[in-house]
Amino acid sequence: MAVPARTCGASRPGPARTARPWPGCGPQPGPGTRRPTSGSPRPLWLLLPPLLLLPLLAAPGASAYSFPQQHTMQHWARRLEQEVDGVMRIFGGVQQLREIYKDNRNLFEVQENEPQKLVEKVAGDIESLLDRKVQALKRLADAAENFQKAHRWQDNIKEEDIVYYDAKADAELDDPESEDVERGSKASTLRLDFIEDPNFKNKVNYSYAAVQIPTDIYKGSTVILNELNWTEALENVFMENRRQDPTLLWQVFGSATGVTRYYPATPWRAPKKIDLYDVRRRPWYIQGASSPKDMVIIVDVSGSVSGLTLKLMKTSVCEMLDTLSDDDYVNVASFNEKAQPVSCFTHLVQANVRNKKVFKEAVQGMVAKGTTGYKAGFEYAFDQLQNSNITRANCNKMIMMFTDGGEDRVQDVFEKYNWPNRTVRVFTFSVGQHNYDVTPLQWMACANKGYYFEIPSIGAIRINTQEYLDVLGRPMVLAGKEAKQVQWTNVYEDALGLGLVVTGTLPVFNLTQDGPGEKKNQLILGVMGIDVALNDIKRLTPNYTLGANGYVFAIDLNGYVLLHPNLKPQTTNFREPVTLDFLDAELEDENKEEIRRSMIDGNKGHKQIRTLVKSLDERYIDEVTRNYTWVPIRSTNYSLGLVLPPYSTFYLQANLSDQILQVKLPISKLKDFEFLLPSSFESEGHVFIAPREYCKDLNASDNNTEFLKNFIELMEKVTPDSKQCNNFLLHNLILDTGITQQLVERVWRDQDLNTYSLLAVFAATDGGITRVFPNKAAEDWTENPEPFNASFYRRSLDNHGYVFKPPHQDALLRPLELENDTVGILVSTAVELSLGRRTLRPAVVGVKLDLEAWAEKFKVLASNRTHQDQPQKQCGPNSHCEMDCEVNNEDLLCVLIDDGGFLVLSNQNHQWDQVGRFFSEVDANLMLALYNNSFYTRKESYDYQAACAPQPPGNLGAAPRGVFVPTVADFLNLAWWTSAAAWSLFQQLLYGLIYHSWFQADPAEAEGSPETRESSCVMKQTQYYFGSVNASYNTIIDCGNCSRLFHAQRLTNTNLLFVVAEKPLCSQCEAGRLLQKETHSDGPEQCELVQRPRYRRGPHICFDYNATEDTSDCGRGASFPPSLGVLVSLQLLLLLGLPPRPQPQVLVHASRRL
Repeated sequence: MAVPARTCGASRPGPARTARPWPGCGPQPGPGTRRPTSGSPRPLWLLLPPLLLLPLLAAPGASAYSFPQQHTMQHWARRLEQEVDGVMRIFGGVQQLREIYKDNRNLFEVQENEPQKLVEKVAGDIESLLDRKVQALKRLADAAENFQKAHRWQDNIKEEDIVYYDAKADAELDDPESEDVERGSKASTLRLDFIEDPNFKNKVNYSYAAVQIPTDIYKGSTVILNELNWTEALENVFMENRRQDPTLLWQVFGSATGVTRYYPATPWRAPKKIDLYDVRRRPWYIQGASSPKDMVIIVDVSGSVSGLTLKLMKTSVCEMLDTLSDDDYVNVASFNEKAQPVSCFTHLVQANVRNKKVFKEAVQGMVAKGTTGYKAGFEYAFDQLQNSNITRANCNKMIMMFTDGGEDRVQDVFEKYNWPNRTVRVFTFSVGQHNYDVTPLQWMACANKGYYFEIPSIGAIRINTQEYLDVLGRPMVLAGKEAKQVQWTNVYEDALGLGLVVTGTLPVFNLTQDGPGEKKNQLILGVMGIDVALNDIKRLTPNYTLGANGYVFAIDLNGYVLLHPNLKPQTTNFREPVTLDFLDAELEDENKEEIRRSMIDGNKGHKQIRTLVKSLDERYIDEVTRNYTWVPIRSTNYSLGLVLPPYSTFYLQANLSDQILQVKLPISKLKDFEFLLPSSFESEGHVFIAPREYCKDLNASDNNTEFLKNFIELMEKVTPDSKQCNNFLLHNLILDTGITQQLVERVWRDQDLNTYSLLAVFAATDGGITRVFPNKAAEDWTENPEPFNASFYRRSLDNHGYVFKPPHQDALLRPLELENDTVGILVSTAVELSLGRRTLRPAVVGVKLDLEAWAEKFKVLASNRTHQDQPQKQCGPNSHCEMDCEVNNEDLLCVLIDDGGFLVLSNQNHQWDQVGRFFSEVDANLMLALYNNSFYTRKESYDYQAACAPQPPGNLGAAPRGVFVPTVADFLNLAWWTSAAAWSLFQQLLYGLIYHSWFQADPAEAEGSPETRESSCVMKQTQYYFGSVNASYNTIIDCGNCSRLFHAQRLTNTNLLFVVAEKPLCSQCEAGRLLQKETHSDGPEQCELVQRPRYRRGPHICFDYNATEDTSDCGRGASFPPSLGVLVSLQLLLLLGLPPRPQPQVLVHASRRL
C-alpha cells in the first residue's frame, strides 16, 4: 500500500500506526555544530520528554506499529553477525587453508625480517651505489679544471672552427623558421645515429656528448665558442667513467655561461613552444653553485616606478625567486616612504614551492605611489636578516634591491648595520629605461661586497637575476679543496625523460691566474652532475619479503622523501623539485614528527607506534600498529627508514628443492604449474598472477591474460634454478599455486554458491596468486592482480574479522547491471598462521556477495521472521507491534554502512543502485547525526601530488598588457626613433616572441599546450572512520515535527555499522551534507604554517666568507646600443603586419672571458 505524502507537523500515516505529537520544529545542527567532547550518546529515555514516550504505547481499539525496541534491534544485529560468520566459515575456508599450509610444511621455510639488520644493509647498499657516482664526479671535476687551466683563450675563434653535436639541431632543422636555418649556421654540427637504450628511456649515442645552449644565448659568441672548445675534452672522461661503471646515467657539466654538455648524446626534448631551459636555473645547479642563502628582496614602488618599469620589476622578482631552493630563506618587501612586506609573511620563510607561489601572487598586487625612501627599505631588510628567533639558512646573507634609480646612498644605514664586517651582500638592480644617475646604485653594491646590474628590458631579466650566483661562488672557489664536497639534491624530474632522479653535484672552479704572483681566480666555472634514478635506488630495497604493508622510505635534511611508496606525483614541472614532506606522505602525528626529527639529525632509532594509515584507494582510514626502524646513509644527507607491521616480522620462503631442483626440466613440467594453465581454470578457478619481474626476459603487460601467456611461454624454456630468474618470487608463486588449488579441491568445488547467494569465492596470497572460483566470476573481477596493490588485501591484513568492500562508484549503477547479477560486495579476511611461536598472515580469503539477493536476505534477518520462507507477520486489530525492516520498509530505513561511511546494504529497493556511495549522498540528515554522535570520526589531509585540468583562460582582451603604444606624432619625430623609449619598445617586442607573455614566462605554456597539459595542484581529502562508540545506542535527531528516532550498532567481527532509523517525515530540517570526495584546494593556509615551521637542517657546510676575496668587480651596465636601421625596419614590419624575427643576442657577460 502506498504511503501518502507527509508534511511537517502531521502524524505518521499508515495502517493502524499510532499518531504521535511532535514539538515545534527546531534547527538541525549542521556540520559546524560542536560535537560531544566526552561521554557517550545518552540513552533514548533520557532524551525524550514524557510526551514523546506516548507513541510507544498502543492506543486502545487500534493496531499500532512502534519503533523497534533496543533489544529487538540487538537481536537483529546478532542474526546478521551469525549469518556472515556462517557463510565465511563454510566458503571462506580460513581454517582449511591453515591446515593446507601445515600439511605442506615441508615445502616452505619461515624466514624472519630483522629490522635493524635489514635497514643497515639497504643503507650500506645505497651508500655504495652513490659512492661509485661520487668517484666519477670527482674525476670529471678534476679533469674539467685541468682542461680549462690548459686552455688558451682565442679572441678570433670562429663558429666553423668548432665541431660538436648540437642537441637542438634536429629540432631546429625540422623547423623552417628556426634561427639557424634562417641565417645558416656556420658551426660544424655533427649528425649522429642513435640506438634505443631502456636504461635512459631514450635513444642515445655513446660515442659523443651533446651540447645544449639556451635559446636566449647566441651560439656564435666568442665566450660560448671558447667554452665549447675546452669542454670538448670532457667527452673522453665521460666515456672512461662509463667504462668503469656501466650503470652510470647522465653525466652533465653545466657551465656558468649557460652551456650544458651531457653524455651520452641524445636529441634534446624540444617543447611545443619556446625552449626556456637554462642549466643555471636547474635545482641541481643552484644547489651546487653556492651555499644556502638568506635573501631579502626589496622593491621600489615610489611614484616614478610606473607602467612598464613596475611590470619589469614584478617579473624580475619572480625570476629571482626561481633561483632559490628549499635550502634558502627569503622575504619580499616593497618600499616608498615606508617599507612593508608584499605578502602575509612577516619574516624570512623557506623558499619552497608553496611559499614562492605566495610571493609571486602578492608581487602582482604592488602599486606605485609616494616617494623613494631607500633608508626605509634597507632598514627593513637588515632587521629581517638580524632576526635570530626564526629558522633560517644562517649562511649567505644578501639584500636584492630593485629600483629605477635615486640619489641617496644611505651610507648611514650601512654604517649602522653592515660595516665594517660587511656580512650582508647588497645587490642593486636598475630597472627600466631612465636618465637617472646610477652611480649611487653602483656604490651601494660595491661598498657591500655585492654587484650592480641593469635590467633595461624584458630580455635582460633572466640573465641578470641569476648572475649573482657567480658572486656567491667566490668564497667557494677561494676555499679550494675544502669546498669540493659532493652534495645530493632533492628529488626532481629529469629534463631528458629519466623520470624522478636525484643528482650528485660538485662545483668546478677556475684555477687560472692572470700572471705570476697574481691573485687566484675566483670564478666558478660551473657544476658537474651525475644523475641517479630513483628506480635504481628502489631496486636495492627488499620488495616482497616485507609483505603488502611493509616498506622502505628515505628522507633528506628538509624532511622531504627520497623514497616512499606514496611518492608518486601525477604531474611534474621540470623547473621545480618534487618536494613531498614525510609528514605529508603519511598521516601526520606526534610520533612521526619525533621519528622525522631523529632521522634529520642523523640518528639511529626504533619505535613501535599506533598510527592512522590511508587505504590504497584513499577511501578508508585504519588505526594500525607499525614498527619504525631508521639509520643514516653515511656520506650523504639522507636517512633510511623501514616500516613493518607486527604480522610481517616473518614471511614464507618456498623450499621446493626436493621436487624441482633435482630435475633439470623446464618449470612447465612441474606438477603445480599445470594449475596456472588456462585449460585448468574451468575446474580449478581462474588464476591471476601478480605482474612481478619473475625473470629478466619476461615481457611485461598491463593485460593479465597476456602477461600470464608470456609467463607460461617463458617457463617452457627456463629451469627452476635459472640464473635469469628471481628464485624467491618464482618458487613462492609455484608454491601458492598449489596451495590455493588444494583449497578449491577441499572446500570450494563441492559447495553450491547459489545456496548462499554468492557470486564468487577467492583467495589471494603474498606469493602473487589470486584465485577466483568459479571461472566465470573472473569476467567481473576488477581487483588489482597484484595483491600488494589491492585495497581489500591490504585492509584485510590490518583488520581483524571480516572486511566488507562495496563496489566503488560515483555515478548511479544501471538497473541492467543489477538484473544481470554483476554487482557484488567483497567480504574478505586474513588467514593468520601460527607455526610454533611465529605468527604471520600469508593470504587473504573471501567471498563476493550477490548484492540483490543479500539485500533481500538483509530485510529478512532484520525482521520478525525467522527465515525467508516463513510468511510475513501482520499486526492484527487491537494489537501492538514493533516495526521491522521488511514489513515496514515504507516507514523504517535499515542500512549497513561500512567503516568509511559507504552504503553496503539497504532495505530500500530504490537505494540498491546507490550501494558503494558515501552515505551522506544517500541520507545526509542521518549521516550527520551518526557523525555528531561520535559513531564516525573525520580525518582531513592534503594531496600535494594531484593533477588538475588546466583552467580556461580569462577574457583579457586581445591587446598585450600595458605595452606602450607610440602615437603618430611619435612616428614622425626622428628624435623619438633614437630615444630610450623606442629602444625599450624594440626589446619588448623582440623578447615578447620568446616569452609567452611579455612580462612573465609561463613554464606550462612554454613546455606544452595549456589547453591539454595537466598541472600540479593540491586536493583536499576527507575520510571517515569508526569513532569511539562500540555499544548499541538509540537516540533522536531532534528537529521538532521532523525529528527522527534511530538506532546504531557495530556488528561484531566486521567493519559494519547497523543503523535502523525512521524515514524522514519532511525536508524542513535537511542538514548540511558531509563531504567525502576529493576537492580542489589551495592547501593549508601558508601564512599560518610559516608560524610553526617543520623541523629541518641545512647542509653541513657553508662558504659565505673568504678574507682574500676581491670585491672590485662589482657591476656594470648591460644594455645594448640601439640601431636606427634595425628600429626603422622593425616599425615598417609592424606597420605592414609582418611578424618580426628575433635577432641573436649575446647574453653572456664579458667577465666570462676565461
